[in-house]
Amino acid sequence: MLQRCLDLLAPALHEPGAVVVDCTLGLGGHSEALLTRFPEARLIGLDRDKEALRLSGERLAPFGDRATLVHAVYDELPEVLDRLGTPTVQGILFDLGVSSMQLDEADRGFAYAQDAPLDMRMDQTTGVSAAEVLNTYPAGELVRILRQYGEEKQAKRIVSAIVREREKEPFSHSARLVELIRASLPQAAKRTGGNPAKRTFQALRIEVNGELSVLERAIPAAVDRIAVGGRIAVLSYHSLEDRLVKQVFAAGAASTAPPGLPVVPEKYQPRLKLLTRGAELPTEEEIAENRRAAPARFRGVERIREANR
Repeated sequence: MLQRCLDLLAPALHEPGAVVVDCTLGLGGHSEALLTRFPEARLIGLDRDKEALRLSGERLAPFGDRATLVHAVYDELPEVLDRLGTPTVQGILFDLGVSSMQLDEADRGFAYAQDAPLDMRMDQTTGVSAAEVLNTYPAGELVRILRQYGEEKQAKRIVSAIVREREKEPFSHSARLVELIRASLPQAAKRTGGNPAKRTFQALRIEVNGELSVLERAIPAAVDRIAVGGRIAVLSYHSLEDRLVKQVFAAGAASTAPPGLPVVPEKYQPRLKLLTRGAELPTEEEIAENRRAAPARFRGVERIREANR
């Protein structure tokens, strides 16, 4: 859905000096496309993964000082912009979830299809690993994580097996967890929905990286820092992510006036305009070209009014 992101952001980025923030830099594919399509724009790229920053830095080197790359989590957007002396920007892009680089590097432990250390940290310099979560969290907390973040209906059954097995030997690698999940599920649950470990791995990744709590802070921060006429584009890959984005965008696009006013004063007018009708989905062609795009949900807004003072 790269082209859709570029098209949605385009009206805000054609003016000389426009600044666009790629909040999820990854390998720099989106940033490269933004800098190429909008030759008058400057880019600020954020990523918590130092290896991603190194690789994207090589990719974006031809653009020189038009690209500024920062080691940061995207809820740190306000602090980054303050440090760079940039109070507002004209475009912000979020491509949420885990990057292809992280999925494809076996030793990161994100993928359930290959044996690897159970790490799953996007920033490997800080925080707890997936193995620590599995080996130390109380059973009730593990059940909550699998149900809430993985929408796993068999959470209790899986967690019971995890608790039983970790008493014998702590978890360290993904293959053992995948095998345990397969053995724990009834046959009917294994016949649908792809790899039966998918939901558990997703839940662990979200917990390890605090993805939903980060997003809860990041989307309102982006709305606060987008200039009037500026636009925000968000690609999410999980229903909980999309719901958070939807709620913030819908609140900003609604009037805050008390009911019954014959004329709505300016201070109560919406400050956002929705640019997508609901969440847009990838086309069949996009999914055929990249199966990882299948769960993507795309939303965009434009800032149409200053905040209330």
